[in-house]
Amino acid sequence: MGVPFVRRSRHLACPLCVVSLFVIAWHAAAASEANGLLDLSRDGRYLACSNRDSGTVTIIDLRNDQKLHEIPVGRHPEGLSFLGNSYRLATAVYDDDTVLFLDAEQGTVIGKTPVFDEPYGVVSNRAGTRLFVTLDFPGRVAEIDTSNFQILREIEVEPFLRGLAITADGTQLFTTGYYTGNLSCIETATGTIQRQWPGKSHDNLCRQVTLHPQRPKAYLPHIRSRISVAHGAGSIFPLLSVITTDTLETESPRSRIPLDSFVGARVTCNPWDTAISPDGNTLLVVFAGTNDMFVCNVLDDNYREVTYRASLNLSHNPRAVRFSPDGKHFFVYNALDFQVARYDAATLRKLADIPVTENPLSEEILLGKRLFYTAHQPMSSRLWISCASCHPDGQPDGRTWHNPEGLRNTQSLAGMAWTHPIHWSADRDEVQDFELTVRGPLMQGRGLIRGRVHEALGPPNHGLSPELDALAAYSNTHQFTLSPFAKNGLSQAARRGQQIFHSAETRCATCHSGAFYTDSQPTQGKFLMHDVGTGKDDPTELMGPTYDTPTLLGIYRTAPYLHDGSANSLLDVLTKRNREDRHGKTSHLSPGELADLVEFLQALPFEDPIPQARETGLIEVSR
Repeated sequence: MGVPFVRRSRHLACPLCVVSLFVIAWHAAAASEANGLLDLSRDGRYLACSNRDSGTVTIIDLRNDQKLHEIPVGRHPEGLSFLGNSYRLATAVYDDDTVLFLDAEQGTVIGKTPVFDEPYGVVSNRAGTRLFVTLDFPGRVAEIDTSNFQILREIEVEPFLRGLAITADGTQLFTTGYYTGNLSCIETATGTIQRQWPGKSHDNLCRQVTLHPQRPKAYLPHIRSRISVAHGAGSIFPLLSVITTDTLETESPRSRIPLDSFVGARVTCNPWDTAISPDGNTLLVVFAGTNDMFVCNVLDDNYREVTYRASLNLSHNPRAVRFSPDGKHFFVYNALDFQVARYDAATLRKLADIPVTENPLSEEILLGKRLFYTAHQPMSSRLWISCASCHPDGQPDGRTWHNPEGLRNTQSLAGMAWTHPIHWSADRDEVQDFELTVRGPLMQGRGLIRGRVHEALGPPNHGLSPELDALAAYSNTHQFTLSPFAKNGLSQAARRGQQIFHSAETRCATCHSGAFYTDSQPTQGKFLMHDVGTGKDDPTELMGPTYDTPTLLGIYRTAPYLHDGSANSLLDVLTKRNREDRHGKTSHLSPGELADLVEFLQALPFEDPIPQARETGLIEVSR
């Protein structure tokens, strides 16, 4: 038998019953658990930290602030959680599609649970008998029995699910939509969605949710992505959404607090995580782009919700913050300094910097990554944006922006090193050309080159600045992961679709060719551009109607599609957005053949493309 699916309930019980249910649940909750890159054992003895770049989990003994163990777990671990009152814990290994169970005292792996794709958030119930995991793609919550590491069920919520928290009595889970800012409440007994509080169209990159320990409040750090606003005139800003979860009001009981309104309207960038003190009086927000933290007073007024108390300057790329169980200390994970800092919660004084892992990157890549994530000079003059605001960890932000050149759908950086030129309009032939973006109206930074900058597609900017070359080196490190739809090889439907894709009649492989399924190549010269019939649909378009061919590897998770984001699905690309068969000849295909072709497309990549790329000479230059 397979893992049972529980789909969301579209019908709620009577309003009075639901309200009573929420009130009972929150009265029962003395404290809650939330996902993050940090977690502490219930007795405060051990702290665990996920090291995404090292592929390890570090265990720190808080009796002496020393690293006890560093446990290899795999590619890009994300959330972790101690199991109940024990010293066992679980971590979500994002790119390996596994949840690993660890023994903190022994420093060993004690169990493993394969999942469909991209586990991100993990929380345990108070007894430690059940673990809940968000699967970023396709957007499910998996429930795991911690005694045998078996998946009991999966609950479908929404595509791209990240944040996760559980009430102390274990009756409710709260999840966040990464690209939507939606908050969903799941009843754990039935696996049904009791209530959903929708975000607004501009709510984006919502990774975490924190629950108040005594009151029915949920706190969501995220950004606002206003796609119709050009450059820095209010397009991306930090928000804290505070949601009252025990009402059934028609309008979402959500307060959106602009975090740039604190400290004399000082802009902060990329809020990544929050924590609330055990007494419920203090909220901490860390900003991964400006490397600082706001300390806020939590109000019981259902209006302002929080007020500013103080700010702290942190270190490079803070991604997690947690209070100790007694509330006397809090801990900040500075991801690109590879250390955890301990603070006194009363005085806000730093007490210790605790190394958690050695730098696994080259010095050049580390410098480039720090530049990619920072919203400080020389990258940005107004603190409001970093490269990671639209390309966090090399992924797209799920948005189609109204850029000055026209509508542009944000692309993944995976494989960018081997699929130059860059941008839909092929107006960059090297990553170093983004010096023009750094200095331009978008980021308004000082820039990384000291002196003249060459125009894009002109003489190379490579070699003019070690810092700019480092930024390019990091940006080109993002690689493909295998499609979850091909873990057991291509299905029969996908094999039929593969034949259709490569047939002379459809001509799909004419442009989407080679190891990377694109005719773009990282070489100087005239680029291959194609008019697929979509360039004249946007009246604001200034550079079309021909566009660079995007890679098809990984497109199972990068909807919407096309340069203008006008295709919501792969089937739409082949039908609604393929007038006159200019995007491959597909009008003659039957519904079954179209379904097979889609099955093949979402199975890409079904094998590592690098060996074939080396054999055919596609990988020539290290950029």
